[in-house]
Amino acid sequence: MDIEKIRADFPILSTTVYGKPLIYLDNGATTQKPKCVVEEIEKIYYTTNANVHRGVHYLSQQATDLAEESRVVVQQFINAEHSKEIIFTKGTTESINLVAHSFCQQFCVEGDEIIISAMEHHANIVSWQLQEAIRGIKLRVIPINEKGELKLDELQKLISSKTRLISVMHISNVLGTVNPIEKIIEIAHAHSIPVLIDAAQSVQHMTIDVQKLDCDFLVFSGHKVYGPNGVGVLYGKEKWLNQMPPYQGGGEMISTVSFKGTTFNELPFKFEAGTPNYPDVIALGTAIKYIKNIGLDSIKAYEDQLLEYCTDELLRIKDIRIFGTSDKKSSVISFLVGNIHHYDMGMLLDKMGIAVRTGHHCAQPLMEELGIEGTVRISLAFYNTKEEIDQLVAGIKRVASMFG
Repeated sequence: MDIEKIRADFPILSTTVYGKPLIYLDNGATTQKPKCVVEEIEKIYYTTNANVHRGVHYLSQQATDLAEESRVVVQQFINAEHSKEIIFTKGTTESINLVAHSFCQQFCVEGDEIIISAMEHHANIVSWQLQEAIRGIKLRVIPINEKGELKLDELQKLISSKTRLISVMHISNVLGTVNPIEKIIEIAHAHSIPVLIDAAQSVQHMTIDVQKLDCDFLVFSGHKVYGPNGVGVLYGKEKWLNQMPPYQGGGEMISTVSFKGTTFNELPFKFEAGTPNYPDVIALGTAIKYIKNIGLDSIKAYEDQLLEYCTDELLRIKDIRIFGTSDKKSSVISFLVGNIHHYDMGMLLDKMGIAVRTGHHCAQPLMEELGIEGTVRISLAFYNTKEEIDQLVAGIKRVASMFG
């Protein structure tokens, strides 16, 4: 990988913050966008702007073709069996909400149970809690150990005749733990229980093959995989999606409408009500092509090197605590130094041009489990460098010295 050439594809990395060169280490929140993605969006609006799927005129046909080509790009990216198993949403959050609403409406009754984990993002907690209030389902939670790993032996104990689905994140957005989703899927399927994988923190870092995993649902966001904001993906096995009712009503998701009743469209359109965000759908395809051209194996190998280097250097800092010490981690390090509040650390690093994330990272139950209010989080991408890590470590030491 030619890092300097790659960085040249991201103009924002050459900007300054408070007169300092930007060091962007908040990639878990959102990644920066390569020029080809931004240029694609501009090109669509200037040359191919028309509503998709509904028009017979030239622009509509062109926009439709491009949007459906992106669906195939996503299908191939995660190796789904059919392009119709790819549903475009606003992002990971809407994808999880869609499954929670439609799956529970079709398959759950009062007293049924959904299993999640103690490290989940709020999107994979609150979506199911809404169904607790609506349908009377119950949430069961897989605990974690002191290293930030799921206790799989406890998962076995949580499964019962009332378990209807297991929904877990692939990689923790706080701990960086790579969860053993292969084993979780194996355990679940032995009990004929479907599994949803939140891949918001993994598809940009490693190759994912949904057929090999045999997961039933998988979700991710475009803006975390170097694509635009406001677009995401729900993959679902055809057998489940065909049985689930629509999440929203409106145009496109219908076959026929009358005041006597409505019949719904076929997959994937049954779950894509209204005018889709087709410019960003098309640009998401561009982003995926970009990282595939670099190579996910190369990306993973380089980011693993950065993670190891960053961890080693951080551990040299006096009184630092790193949360999440699993042997299987990816590109995320959360930490605190002494009694320095995470906001103070983050704001002072910002004045040095270093962008990190502070707070509870939409994982308050995990923070409660860890006995803290929040952390400073570093999240790495393939355009980061060891030199940036050196400056980060120097910055943390400088902040620590300010607090004595």
